[in-house]
Amino acid sequence: MDLHAIVSETWASLADERGSGNPARYIPALALVDPAKFGIALATPDGEVYCAGDADEAFSIQSISKVFALSLALEREGAALWDAVGREPSGDPFNSIVQLEREKGIPRNPFINSGAIVTTDRFIGERSPDQSVEDLLVRLRRMGRDEKIGFNEEVARSESETGSRNRSLAYFLADFGRLINPVEDVLSVYFRQCALTMSCRQLAKSALFLAFDGTDPVTGQQMCSASRARRINALMLLCGHYDNSGQFAFEVGFPGKSGVGGGILASVPGRAAIAVWSPGLNRAGTSLLGAKALSEIALRTGWSVFSGGRASS
Repeated sequence: MDLHAIVSETWASLADERGSGNPARYIPALALVDPAKFGIALATPDGEVYCAGDADEAFSIQSISKVFALSLALEREGAALWDAVGREPSGDPFNSIVQLEREKGIPRNPFINSGAIVTTDRFIGERSPDQSVEDLLVRLRRMGRDEKIGFNEEVARSESETGSRNRSLAYFLADFGRLINPVEDVLSVYFRQCALTMSCRQLAKSALFLAFDGTDPVTGQQMCSASRARRINALMLLCGHYDNSGQFAFEVGFPGKSGVGGGILASVPGRAAIAVWSPGLNRAGTSLLGAKALSEIALRTGWSVFSGGRASS
């Protein structure tokens, strides 16, 4: 299979649609990003990364960071994490307060904002916010084999200044006794976590462990247990796009996690990790062009977690 041709042809087939969708404008720093940006990177276990378009330009990964924070929180907390956050699809928007209040402060899953705030809280543990951010960066740089991975302070500041809904969620959680750290400490880490900047190439390389039972197939380093990697993949498939997760699974068939910066990370177990970026979003906050690119790659490769054969209608 010529993966270089598949990635290049997928990008070219969609290039005329660059700029489609609506970029996230409620975070001012994200509103300044060129909506015509479009990149694809596909990383394979032999160390190859097949790229097209703006695959080497860093962007704000936003909620994609929740995947990595979940991995690290599980490393610290183990199964005890599931006492504080659920594992079910929400069926509601990612920042729903109503659901959190109705269900007594236990978020449905780790990928909606309230669940991610709890996950970040458990990842922090007894460390300072700054040390927690540094530890996250160290782990991501090791996963991505790239010391240039960092975060954008302007985006983090913009997140904090416009983060009233997230503060409301965090104080709801604290009121129900779901947080072990002060609210502002948790949010300090959460906003910087969401402001991580990575390119499609860095992101695809960083996520290879998810597709290969918790071990980076290039370096042989174990990032998490095989069972934990499978569970993270399951949550990505069921909850990775909030109330658009079912549609994404139907059209693409890969575990994935979207971010309002326009990125999507996809894991294809046993085969590859794929990252796409296009800032224009659909109504559910998933990259419109990015989802189309992943659907096209699934069709061209025949890859799917639901079938061993070629995809069909």
